[in-house]
This record gives sequence, C-alpha cells and structure tokens, in this order.
Amino acid sequence: MRLTILGCSGSIPGPNSAASGYLLEAEGFVLGLELGNGTLAQLQTVRDPFDLDALVLSHLHPDHCADVSALTVLRRYHPEPPYPARPRLLPVHAPADAPTRLANAYAPNEAERATTDLSDVYAFHPLGAEPVGIGPFEVVAVPVDHPTPAFGVRVSHGGRTLAYTGDTGPCDVLPELARDVDVLLSEASWTDSPDRPKGVHLSGKQAGELARDAGVRRLLLTHIAPWTDRDAVLAEALAVFPGSGLVEQGGVYEI
Repeated sequence: MRLTILGCSGSIPGPNSAASGYLLEAEGFVLGLELGNGTLAQLQTVRDPFDLDALVLSHLHPDHCADVSALTVLRRYHPEPPYPARPRLLPVHAPADAPTRLANAYAPNEAERATTDLSDVYAFHPLGAEPVGIGPFEVVAVPVDHPTPAFGVRVSHGGRTLAYTGDTGPCDVLPELARDVDVLLSEASWTDSPDRPKGVHLSGKQAGELARDAGVRRLLLTHIAPWTDRDAVLAEALAVFPGSGLVEQGGVYEI
C-alpha cells in the first residue's frame, strides 16, 4: 500500500496547508480517506480527481469532508467526465447520516435540496464494524470518542495494515484498532495537559502511548492544529515511542 498526504492540518486549514485528506493506493485502486478543506486542490496536483475509486469519511466535521461539495460540482458538471469508462457513482463509506448532511452542505436552502440529494453522484454506504471489501482493501470501522458520530478505521491489503484514528479522545477501542499494525496514522491535535477537554482529541503523548502499547511498528502524527507547536507534539510522542514522525503535506509513505 502507498499512503499520500493531501492535507494534515487539524481543525482548520493552515497557511498553505489543507485540512485532513489522504490517499491509499494498491493494485491500481485509489481510495480516498477524508476530503477536508483544501484537499481537492491538493488532489489535483497528484491525480485526476476522477481517479478516485472510493472515498471513506471518518466523520462529518468540515475539516474532514468540506471538499465533498467541490467534488460534487466536478463530478456533476465537468464538461468531459470519463463516463461510462469509469463508474458514474463514486462509492462513499461514511457515517449513516452522510447523505443528508452532505446534501445540506451542498444545497443549504430547501428549494435547492428538493432537487438534489447527491444520489446522481455518490453511492453511500454506512460505516460499520463488519469488515467490508473496498476494491483490494479490507476495511474495518469502529466508533471512537468525538462530539459527532466518528470512526477509526483499519485498512489491510497484502499482509500490511494501516490504522487511522480519525478524530478521537482516548477510548477503549483504540488499542485494538491499532493492534500490531504496520503504520498508525494518528491525530495529535495538541500537547498533553490535564485541562484538555475529554472526548475530543489526542495529545502527542497519548498518540505515542497508544502506539507503544498496541505494538505498532511506525507512528505517523497528523491533524495538528495550526496554532499548535508541531515540534512539541512530536517530542511528546518520541519520548514514549521512538518510531514516531510527523506527516507532511505531499508526503508519500510505503506501508
């Protein structure tokens, strides 16, 4: 598997930095993982957006899905779409309320929503705990601890596995989600402090502890807010798990 970072800024886009967005590729299949603010622009620097074979959204906060609206415009109105050579409907695996939430984001008034439900653009599939095949990948999603319905995912192919925390505070499912994976792509939105709100995000220290305790081979830190000191987050993780690193927009990682 190959992981490409389209964006890794936490909560909002940063200066010249898109919010959360990733590509996983294997056997010629391109799986998008998140499509936050600014990521469609970055996608166009590395791939034709029509190359996307499927999309997984861990949750429906804008920094993880805002550019679905822009992708809708492209897939609906591009003057030369690659149909029927490629499927017209893009599979989107997301929380169960994604069809309504994303349609509301695309068409914010009732009159427009009456004529669009995005079903001409996407085939929606609710995330769940049962393994699902998405192209050559096996994907398992588990609910995590965040203010809106949110999931962490394990993606496996060819004996390799990547776990992605999505956005979450520490919770009981994370050690099993990350158990023995080759790469843990973990959010680390802030530095560690006892006054951080519960059930929202992980610190660098907590991400490092998760990687250490779950037997992870490599930890990649992402979703660091623009107002957070990235080096301080990394230092916290390295103190407990030496195999830690920061992802960079445009970075490519073999798994």
